Amino acid sequence: MSAFDYPILAREGRAHLLGALACGVIATWLFGYWSLFVWAAIVLVFQFFRDPKRRITSQPGAVVSPASGKIVALGEAENPYLKGKSLKVSIFMSVFSVHSNLIPVGGAIMRCWRQPGKFFNAALDKSSRDNERSAIWIQTARGDDIVCVQIAGLLARRILSYVKPGDSVQTGQRYGFIRFGSRVDLYLPPHAQLVVRLGQRVCSGNNIIGFIKESSAETAARAGGAAGNG
Repeated sequence: MSAFDYPILAREGRAHLLGALACGVIATWLFGYWSLFVWAAIVLVFQFFRDPKRRITSQPGAVVSPASGKIVALGEAENPYLKGKSLKVSIFMSVFSVHSNLIPVGGAIMRCWRQPGKFFNAALDKSSRDNERSAIWIQTARGDDIVCVQIAGLLARRILSYVKPGDSVQTGQRYGFIRFGSRVDLYLPPHAQLVVRLGQRVCSGNNIIGFIKESSAETAARAGGAAGNG
């Protein structure tokens, strides 16, 4: 197991929390006990921007969850970015989820996309196609291609991504944040083996989505190479 350092409270929310605390102090001064409603809202702000420590697996080929939430779509799908067959896993993050996004598998960032769009409820399938989104293409050292897509939701109007083409990334590395409810779509190679189920709740970094094993063609090629060397 390997561990990354996480900020406990996401830096993306520090200004929001300071503003909320200031409102709480003012409300207490002006309204006394009635300010308890304001402080309850402050607690909600704090829980939204929490960014707890994660323990990342070191198992070979493991793909960790890039987001915390509920799996709302799972199965074969066309990869709209790399134009090929893939396995798609969609994770819906409610306002009560941790909204820090993590790199699902280590490799190199090959390309990034940013697409404007609408703000439908991120739990709906059409949000993958119509909503504002930001995607990254990760290529592993073995040449497997993975695309991770941050999707804005009904309340999420701000997608943050901190990686760029050419960056080298590690499994579980913190790379982005989405404010106030949203969705993450993950496109894996068709030979990946999923270990999650529809409706399951996953925790970013802590849960494994699946494993990318060798394809049958790769296994055959490796076996042929070994035979040739022999």
